[in-house]
Amino acid sequence: MSHESFRVLVADASTPVGRALVNYLADTEYVVRALVPDRGGESLARQAGATEVCVADLATGRGLDGAVRDVDAICCSVRDGGLAHVVGRLDTGVGVRNLVDAASDADRPYVVLHSKIGVGDSESGMVLPVRLVKYRVLGALDATERYLRDSGVPHTILRTGRTTNADGSGSVATSEGEDTIAGRIPRPDLAWVMVAALTTPEARNRTFEVAEVASPTHEGVEFEWRGPEAGLVARRSGYSIPS
Repeated sequence: MSHESFRVLVADASTPVGRALVNYLADTEYVVRALVPDRGGESLARQAGATEVCVADLATGRGLDGAVRDVDAICCSVRDGGLAHVVGRLDTGVGVRNLVDAASDADRPYVVLHSKIGVGDSESGMVLPVRLVKYRVLGALDATERYLRDSGVPHTILRTGRTTNADGSGSVATSEGEDTIAGRIPRPDLAWVMVAALTTPEARNRTFEVAEVASPTHEGVEFEWRGPEAGLVARRSGYSIPS
């Protein structure tokens, strides 16, 4: 990379999780670049602490080449609302794939993907009407996870259930491919663990389920997430990010 600072792209910074990521990253040593879908989100992203803001369309791919240029990592959490659950294009699927393709064509930045596919028995526990509404999104998320894994781009995938506005604790219950944890997660904690994935080498190219430690069940695996609060800041050829 031609730059000295470690630059993290937040996509999409206009979502609740995206805003939590920008807020958290603004208090670290990372350079924060926020991806927003329109000019209306630019001022809000800067108010949240973004150093740089770019306007790009995940669904069409417009502007993504510029968004990923000179970035070392991408923290990605997108949202589809309204009729997008039933008809139309899903950023959850098409948009993230476009972002992964752009990352593959660039300098292969590390991708941390938030997948709201559910944890534990979250999916099977949904009532039938909710499962029908979310059917397309869950299918898109599953396909997107596989697309990222097959792309060869270095990554960490973090699966969650519902995200909330609750205060973060800086600690999460972690599982890997098991139904051992369930429940929601505060957005500040999700932002924390997404950034910690950049400086936790053991998380590379793995998929985890995460939830708040106060969840009804949290018999997760022993896993130590190590983030900026421990004095760790990723470098392109340093602690976690592969060169």
